[in-house]
Amino acid sequence: MCVFKPVGRSVCCPVPSMSLQSTASRGQPDPQRLSTVPPPDNHAGSRKPKITASRKLLLKSLMLAKAKECWEQEHEEREAEKARYLAERIPTLQTRGLSLSALQDLCRELHAKVEVVDEERYDIEAKCLHNTREIKDLKLKVLDLRGKFKRPPLRRVRVSADAMLRALLGSKHKVSMDLRANLKSVKKEDTEKERPVEVGDWRKNVEAMSGMEGRKKMFDAAKSPTSQ
Repeated sequence: MCVFKPVGRSVCCPVPSMSLQSTASRGQPDPQRLSTVPPPDNHAGSRKPKITASRKLLLKSLMLAKAKECWEQEHEEREAEKARYLAERIPTLQTRGLSLSALQDLCRELHAKVEVVDEERYDIEAKCLHNTREIKDLKLKVLDLRGKFKRPPLRRVRVSADAMLRALLGSKHKVSMDLRANLKSVKKEDTEKERPVEVGDWRKNVEAMSGMEGRKKMFDAAKSPTSQ
């Protein structure tokens, strides 16, 4: 309740009536309202689509037919515009019944029109070339800003190590990269010479190695190089 005290008397401003129960239950859900809220639908995923597959196919076919009709109409309009423009720019010639002077005047008029068309064509070509050059310059500037340059086509060149060092360090520095100079010379064995090979009777070897004595000899022969 707000109380104002003007000079002479006191005035009371009534506060709008609010029930204590409603103020106490502020922030809590109202059970009556909760009862009116519909329960969530657990079968939302099992709903059927609004448009069936057959209707989708029908709509798609209708859209394609409409697009085809519009394209054909636009094509006819372009052809009509082209024919109209050509009829305006290139009228039909009527040379029947014309005298020599009239034919000469007609030729001069046609030549003048051809010259005008050539001038327009030249101006358009010059503008196109200028625009292409500007586009190329702008592309180069963009590449410079990005720092990415087109990689030139490279080819393989055989360069020795000395030439590579000379190109990197310059002609003043003398560095030799002769890798074969530090190699040791090794004599190759003469494989062409035939070495004598002793061939004995294999039966004697089998008889000598059979039994316990043969196994003992094999064991001693295998043990002797390890002991050395």
